Amino acid sequence: MREYNIAVLKGDGIGPEIVDEAIRVLDKAGEKFGFHMNYTYALLGGCAIDETGVPLPQETIDACKAADSTLLGAVGGPKWDNVPGDRRPEKGLLGIRGALGLFANLRPAVIFPQLRSASPLRPEIIGEGLDILVVRELTGGIYFGERGRRTVDGAEAAYDTEQYSVPEIERIARVAFEMARKRKSRVCSVDKANVLESSRLWRATVTRIRDEEFPDVELSHMYVDNCAMQLVRNPGQFDVIVTSNIFGDILSDEASMISGSIGMLASASLSGGKSGLYEPIHGSAPDIAGTGKANPLATILSAAMMLRYSLGEAEAADAIEAAVSRALEKGRTADICTEGMKLVSCAEMGALVCESL
Repeated sequence: MREYNIAVLKGDGIGPEIVDEAIRVLDKAGEKFGFHMNYTYALLGGCAIDETGVPLPQETIDACKAADSTLLGAVGGPKWDNVPGDRRPEKGLLGIRGALGLFANLRPAVIFPQLRSASPLRPEIIGEGLDILVVRELTGGIYFGERGRRTVDGAEAAYDTEQYSVPEIERIARVAFEMARKRKSRVCSVDKANVLESSRLWRATVTRIRDEEFPDVELSHMYVDNCAMQLVRNPGQFDVIVTSNIFGDILSDEASMISGSIGMLASASLSGGKSGLYEPIHGSAPDIAGTGKANPLATILSAAMMLRYSLGEAEAADAIEAAVSRALEKGRTADICTEGMKLVSCAEMGALVCESL
């Protein structure tokens, strides 16, 4: 039997509840498809601050580096709002991404047929469905550039620097093109090349990589402001979107909301190898922690992405995604429940997915 070592970071708020359901589904999939998971539990975020005084203990970094992949719940909450900035829960999330070299963030925006009515877009705009993959550069750009404050004309001013090197752009472009080859072979590279010098380098580098290494993939370019408009006007035109850290942050959130519920959306953060960090895109929702109202499906779908991209268990990943679709016919958590549909708890939703497997 194939065995995999998984680092589990349950995190804060609803994190432990949704991760528990994802583990149930992973174990059920393992029974069906002939693999076994060995789990190592570690601390990240607010729970790590409470236990160790820091949001990212060295023990957590070591556990994640030793594992085949990492599954994460959610971090943060108002309990830690007054903690110094360098020790906030979110600092732990940025830290683990850096420690694992996770430079590519994959965010699928998919509308399940059962949830078409939950999308804010009109049915004629959605068409037969929505399936977009946003590939966001995760470790460069303005979030990691030089920053500071200074005095300009006698007034306080602040600055943040957007900078990308050719190697940084090349590696994220390759990820996007490789993902596109497994889908519809279309990539839209999003930038602001009419204004930003960093975007001009971005556009030129992405074009060269396509021409030299992926001539079979169709490439288009779009300014970020137009892309934001097109996502709500005609989302079906997109297959894979590749873009910088800040643009990807904004556009992936926009794409997630047109899917109907943030509780349905998974993500993967990948390094140059097979290891990755898999997590739902939503927050820790401390206001509903422990009430059974949390939706575990985004975490379950993140676990399916882990099987596909890090562990090579594509058949099991497909089965989990299909099971989620079938489970939506039987019951739904409060965030996606519609009239006439059975309302279920977090644990019951996980059980429905296992039953559908």
